[in-house]
Amino acid sequence: MKAAWAPVAEAIAARRIPGAVLGLLDGGRREIRHAGAAQIVPNAVPMQPDTWFDLASLTKVVFTTTAILGLVEEGRIGLDDPLTVAIPDLRQYDVAGAAERRLTFRQCLSHQTHLPAVEPLYTYGQDPATLRAFVLQREWRAGPAVYSDNNFILLGIAIERLTGQSLAELAPPGFSFGAEPAVTAATERCAWRGRVMRGEVHDENAFALGGASGHAGLFGTADALLDFAADLIGGRLLAPETIAALRERHSPTRGLGWELPYPGWSGGDGCGPGVIGHTGFTGTGLWIDLDAGRAWTLLTNRVHPSRFADSGIIALRRAVGDAIRSNDQ
Repeated sequence: MKAAWAPVAEAIAARRIPGAVLGLLDGGRREIRHAGAAQIVPNAVPMQPDTWFDLASLTKVVFTTTAILGLVEEGRIGLDDPLTVAIPDLRQYDVAGAAERRLTFRQCLSHQTHLPAVEPLYTYGQDPATLRAFVLQREWRAGPAVYSDNNFILLGIAIERLTGQSLAELAPPGFSFGAEPAVTAATERCAWRGRVMRGEVHDENAFALGGASGHAGLFGTADALLDFAADLIGGRLLAPETIAALRERHSPTRGLGWELPYPGWSGGDGCGPGVIGHTGFTGTGLWIDLDAGRAWTLLTNRVHPSRFADSGIIALRRAVGDAIRSNDQ
């Protein structure tokens, strides 16, 4: 842990990031280190080991992917079923020709669709029900398969339809959609909303969709993420065959929801085929070695007070992963 913490401490000292929490789970051993500030403007607030973070796109794997795969295990849906099994009104005015009606759960989970990476939905209004209807009825411009928030916005709507509950009601234990500002790391001073975001979701589209979406909105702590990792490794969240499927590649970089090791990836060099991981735009990340029974999470508020700065987060994540793996050498 000392070697893994060194680049984090250096990034904080150099003021590339305001603060960070680093957590490591290795078998039965758990260690958490923290330093820096949870907020620097408008006033300084120290980071704590139990500071809550806006997890951003970790929502996609911790919540949405796990929920969809759980519904598959229950027999409610099949991975290769079209989304219309859960959302029959998807592109309802073009039931014969709409490409969106042919999208499957597997394609959305693995980001193998024609949907664009992101769309500024929040610029079309802030009524969550209307925006959900807009997402469902929009004829999306076609393009090559890319990592897309829109895939997971659709999956989030599917979860709501299948369960009859809102996403906010379905947050896993230890997590929530939104958090108490006083115990949460600040993110950006948002030009659109006119304030520093703290305890409210940073992602503009998730905010406009009501604060909870399939692609973003989940908040949690380092301990909560390590608990999640321990439950996944221990087979308490998903069946063994489902966990095995997480390791299967659907593209050079991705499996079902999770990223898999590739040259230059966020978990560092030399990770084996048993490692899955994901990052979040706000400066978060979680990596799980399913073979070694190890997990680590690096939580930073690197977009505070602005995303328009070079935080060095890509190199930092890789340095932490490499240092953790160096213990195996």
